[in-house]
Amino acid sequence: MAARARSSTGGSGESRPAPTTSPSRELPSDPDEAIRALYAGHWHRLVRLAWLLLHDQLAAEDAVQDAYVATHRNWNSIRDTGRAVGYLQTAVVNACRSAQRHNIVVDRQNARDVAAADAPGRGSLDSAEAHVLRAAERDAMIDHLRELPPRQREVLVLRYFADLSEAQIAHTLDIAPGSVKAHAHRGLNALRKTMEQS
Repeated sequence: MAARARSSTGGSGESRPAPTTSPSRELPSDPDEAIRALYAGHWHRLVRLAWLLLHDQLAAEDAVQDAYVATHRNWNSIRDTGRAVGYLQTAVVNACRSAQRHNIVVDRQNARDVAAADAPGRGSLDSAEAHVLRAAERDAMIDHLRELPPRQREVLVLRYFADLSEAQIAHTLDIAPGSVKAHAHRGLNALRKTMEQS
């Protein structure tokens, strides 16, 4: 019994200060100072509480952060009740419930989206032959582009692969817009003829 008394008093006869769970009336009246004290005393414990409810570290930290913001915002009405820590814990639990409700709504919507007939990726898949033919056509087009004069090739690449306007191409190549049209027209005609012959 004496050993227990010594351990709780630190051996000096004076009792140790209680853990930081002091009521609001013992916290600073200034909201910023009060939040700093509450943060130092309770952040990790509240994040652990939120994690146990959400099983997501980032979401847990967000919920606790929101609770501290709400506590700071309402500090003038909270400090006189002596229940700052209780308010903070309730705010964390409510933020977790809100996050859980939001996740349920998102999961339901995602399930509906995936099941929709027009969902991305639900179209019929091309056969292996179609992929090979498309690749061959692309390779042939690149080969034919290489055979064009440099200026025609540049104009066509900038227009149809980089999706630039005629004005943007003219600025990029430092040529007149009329020249862009002329090079594009000649290049397309040459490509068409070459593709027809091959």
